[in-house]
Order: sequence, then C-alpha cells, then structure tokens
Amino acid sequence: MYVAEVKLRDILDGSKQYRVPLYQRPYSWTKKQLQRLWSDIVELAETRADQPSATHFTGSLVLSVGDVGPSGNTFLVVDGQQRLTALTILIAAIRDYYEDTEPDAVQRRAQLHETYLADRFKSGDSRLKLLPTQADRGAYRGVIDRNLPDSENSGVVDAYRFFRHQLKLIDDPDNPDDIELITSAILDGLVFVSITAQHDDNVFRIFESLNNTGMKLTQGDLLRNYIFMRLGDIGETVYESWWLPMQNRLSSDDLEALFWMDITWTAPEVKQGDIYAAQQERLARLSADDVLNEVKRFSRLSGLLEIIRKPSLEQDPAVRYRIERQVEWGFSSANPLILRLLDLREQEAATSQQVSDALGILESYLVRRLIIGASPNALSRILLRAAQDLGAGPVHTELLRYFSVGRKFFATDAQVTEAVVSKPFFYLGRTAQQKTLLGWVEQTYGTKEPVDLERTTREHVMPQTLSPAWRASLSDDLVEGDSVDDVHEQLVHTLANLTLTGYNSELSNLPFPQKRELLGNSGIRMNAAIAQEQKWGRTQILERGVELAERIINTWASPLDVAEDVESGAQWRLATEAVTAIPAGRWCSYGDLAVIAGTHPVPLGQFLVQNPVAGAWRVLHAAGTLSPGFRWGAGSPYAGSEPQSVLEREGLSFVNGKASTSQRIAAGELAALIGVTLETDADPEDEEDVGGVEN
Repeated sequence: MYVAEVKLRDILDGSKQYRVPLYQRPYSWTKKQLQRLWSDIVELAETRADQPSATHFTGSLVLSVGDVGPSGNTFLVVDGQQRLTALTILIAAIRDYYEDTEPDAVQRRAQLHETYLADRFKSGDSRLKLLPTQADRGAYRGVIDRNLPDSENSGVVDAYRFFRHQLKLIDDPDNPDDIELITSAILDGLVFVSITAQHDDNVFRIFESLNNTGMKLTQGDLLRNYIFMRLGDIGETVYESWWLPMQNRLSSDDLEALFWMDITWTAPEVKQGDIYAAQQERLARLSADDVLNEVKRFSRLSGLLEIIRKPSLEQDPAVRYRIERQVEWGFSSANPLILRLLDLREQEAATSQQVSDALGILESYLVRRLIIGASPNALSRILLRAAQDLGAGPVHTELLRYFSVGRKFFATDAQVTEAVVSKPFFYLGRTAQQKTLLGWVEQTYGTKEPVDLERTTREHVMPQTLSPAWRASLSDDLVEGDSVDDVHEQLVHTLANLTLTGYNSELSNLPFPQKRELLGNSGIRMNAAIAQEQKWGRTQILERGVELAERIINTWASPLDVAEDVESGAQWRLATEAVTAIPAGRWCSYGDLAVIAGTHPVPLGQFLVQNPVAGAWRVLHAAGTLSPGFRWGAGSPYAGSEPQSVLEREGLSFVNGKASTSQRIAAGELAALIGVTLETDADPEDEEDVGGVEN
C-alpha cells in the first residue's frame, strides 16, 4: 500500500475521480455528524487566523486503484466516503453562498466548482470529482449542478441545506474574510492519511477488516459489500436493476431483517447478530451467476416484506385483512413465517385462500396461547421452525398440524373455557395484545357503528380495590367456605371481568349501579351486555366467562384432535414434532425417531406413510441411505425431484449414496430440540427396512 498525509486540496485537485463502490452504504450522515464536522472546521478557521499553518487530522481515506475507470486517475473509496461526500457538499454550499452574497465573485465561484467539484474537460458522471453510490447520485448531481428540486428528500440535500444555514449564521458583515477563512481551513487545514491499495490487494478484505474493528456498519452493509465484490463487472447493472429498488423499498433495518428472515427458513437457530456470517457462508458456495440470482430473489422478497410493513399494498382482501391483524397484534417474531407464506404463494406453491387460512391459524394459535397464559419463552423458536418446513402440503393444513402437535401450547376449547374464568388475563402477555384481543372480541358482537377503540383502556368491572359497597354486594354471592377476598382474588383479573372503556378514570371503583349506567351509555356492545345485569359478582362473572369462551372458540380455530394418532403406545405427537424440528442440512434415522416415539422403526415408517409430515425426507436409514420406496406425497412442491437432490440443496453431503455421519442428529440431540428428556434403553441402530415413506 502507498501511505501519505494529504490535504483536501491535494485530494480533489487535478483530473482525479473518486468513486464510492456499490457495496458501500448510501450517504447516511445526520445533523449530529455534520454539526461535529462544522464545529471542527470553525474552530480550525479561528486558530488559523493567528496560526496559518495549523491543521486538523480528519481521519483516514482508504482508496483502491485498478480496473475501476478509464484512466489511472480513478479511485475506489474503500473507507472515508461519508467525510469526503460531506466536504464536497460543503464546498458546493460555499460556492453557492458566494453567488448569493457576492455576485461579482465569478472567478472565486468558478475556481471552487472547476477545481474541487467538477472537471470542465469531461462530461456526464465522469466530470464529477466524487461519484457517490447510485442511490445518492441524483441528489448529488443536483447539488453540484445548482439544480436541486425543492421537494428532493435525501441525506445529501439535508447536508447541503445544513451547511447553507451555517454559512449564513457565521457570516459577519463586518468581516469580509470570514467565509474565505472557512474555505481555507477546509482545503488546506483538513489533513487525511491517504492509504492507497495496489492492484493485487483484496479491497473487500480491507473494507471488511476496517468495518469489523470499530466502524459501525450494519450486518446488511457488510453483506451488500460481499455480494457486490462477488459480482464484479456486472455490479453496476445489478445494483440499478435489483438492489437499488430493494434499497428504496425498505429501510436499512428492514433490509437487514429481510436477510435474517431468509436465512431462518433453513437455519432457524441463526441469531440476528450473525446474519452476515451465515449468509456469507451460504453465498460462498455459489457461483457468480447464482449470487446474481440470489440478489434477484432478495429483491423479490423485499416486495413481500414491504406488504407486511404496508398491508394496503396487498391485492387480495382476505390476505390483506389477516396481515393487518398481525400488524395490530404486534409480534415481530411471526414475520419470518408470514414472509414465507407470501413467498410460497408467489412461487405458486400456495393460493391466496390457503395463505389467508394459514394466517388465520397463526392468529388463532397466538390468541389461544395468550388466553391460557402460555410462557412466551419458546414462542419465537416455535414460529421460526414453522417457517422452516412449510411447503410439503397445503400451507394451512400443514400449519394447523404443526401447531397442534408437541408442546406448543395451542389451547384446546376446554382449556380456553377454563382459562377465561381462572387465569389472571390482566397480567398475561403484553398490555397492547390484551387490548387488541378485547377489541377483536368486541367485533364479534357485530357492532353496526364502528367504535374508535384507540382511546379505550382495559377496565375491571369488579374493581381492583373493593369499596364497602362492593364488599357488601359480593357477600351475597358466597358459597360455604368462601370469603369476599377469596372471590375477589380469584376473579378480578380474569378475562371474564375485563372490558374496554373510555371512562376508566370515571369508573374506577364506583359501585356497580353507577358503573352499570356509564357502561350502558357506551357505544361498545360488550358493555351493553354487562349493563343488563342488576349486580356483578361471582355468578355474573362466571356466566360472562362462558359466553366469552363460546365467542372465542367460534372465532379462533382450535388445534387438531390428534388422539387417533396414538397407536400401540407410540407417542406420535412427539415423533411428528421431532421430524419437523430436524434442521435443513441434517438428518436422523428411523431408529432415532423410534426412540423418541417409544416404538419400533417399522411402525414409525408406516405412520409417516399414512400421515405425511414436513421434513420427513430428512429421515434416513441408520447407514445414511434413502428408503428405496420413498415417494413424495400428493401436492408436495418437490414432486418429481430426487430426494437426494433436495437434501443436497439443503446442505447435506453424500458419499457413495450415504449421507455424512457428521451431519446426523442423534435421538438425544433431537429430543433436546423439542424439550423432551429420553427415558428409554432402545437402540436407534436396531433398524429394519421401514419401506417407502411418502411426503
């Protein structure tokens, strides 16, 4: 590398051009960084008034030479583009400030423009001394060419307006040299350490090292860097056609979330902090053409994620309604599953009706879990695994089966009925979700006039603090052995005792006759039903609980009754959950599953034939060989594909027709994934030919 200390004047003077490569993030400095730069410049200008040789170290500028332009005067900006872009915008602001305040200073303006901003002997983008990424070029050209639209909204435009305002504030009418001192401080006082990499240096490695050791680039930034370094000469076209639209469609955070959601479909254990490493490892195995196809796929998925963020973009009314409900529920861990459902529809592996039904199943699962107070600890993991194996059959039936088996706490009708009058709903889950559920229950009353529920709050009908009047009322409804406090403690926080109201502070712990009057005047239908009661105690709460439970059961689907799957003592629920938990790129044997199910490999194979389960193609003989009679089930998206090819695409390695033993997941590890402790002496290697499993 060539290292030198240079002033900004030396960097921009001459016929050199600095190009910001496509893998760099767009210009992203905010007012905070701009203010710090401006303060440093002002302080330096004041110092140079007395000490003309004073300088200020501005940081490093890492450049690369090579096949990046028509001449040897073209450089890629590996590091330092934010500072360099901000400073050229500042020079443009000074040029235009002179035009506004000193119309006769034509030569001064021309010198700034032609020496440090644009080369008058070149045309098009080649004339620009700095060429930003494509996302910023339109706004940057407008700044350099004095043709900035008033409506333009970008960081580049914000920086220009910031500097124009600061120049106006600092210009002292009594000091004719103050702006010139600022200009001199910028061009001759700001010093960089310029590091120029030679032709054979790996620029990507330089960039990656710099930005993994203190620079705050996102996982998405690093992934973009890697992809465009892989694309080489076609990067410009790919960026313009697929990456830039995706970047304009999604925020930086959403773009990073997209890359995480995508990797979880095959590796649900990947954390959001490991996005770059996981995606880079996957892409490293692909050819340049395959990387291009991945960019196209990411761009397509970005349109689907945009629908999740903006449900109004969804064309199908039923799907749009379900996505809107998920947004209202506000559980982001469900987004990978929702995105996967939309992706399957786009690939024609699912219909809009099936996706709508599947989203309804997801909603039912989340609602019923909340009602029974299921622990949220494993919920994210459960939803990620659901996204992993969708596609083996109709998505709504597959999702219903997945949620219905194993320890996923998909509440049955009986559990919902009991929980409505026994669980402290007021303290279960998130407050916003409790309120959302109460609002959805209200909708089941068929309200003719829409009621704005945004301004409502949860309200205890029987109050949290009992007044003497409430105590007297409750004492009339006691059974032998009960006390008022016992009844209050058992029922006060239950769903059966909660409603929505905009009069929370007025209602408080008023006696029920007064509450009843306020609730009766409410536009909320569920309150009208409460107001019909003459008193409010144990009997009324339990009766309302039955009524609410019926509404919930009739509105939100219940899990499958899989009791008929139990045969000869085998725990088929556990077997099914274990199959769906096998990660892509891994395999287990029929004997492994038999240990978990408490059965023999042969009846286990028969069960999988009769009950197709997503992921069953990852179940092999103990030697790592495929069952000779394996067949894909009806409706499988893999129909016509060789099972070994599908497994290899998922990352499984085969040698002489046998899967790698290092990728096998044993019974104990698989049981741990689904939270099961094995209590058996069965030997998973004791297997026979289990026949042809369909899936």
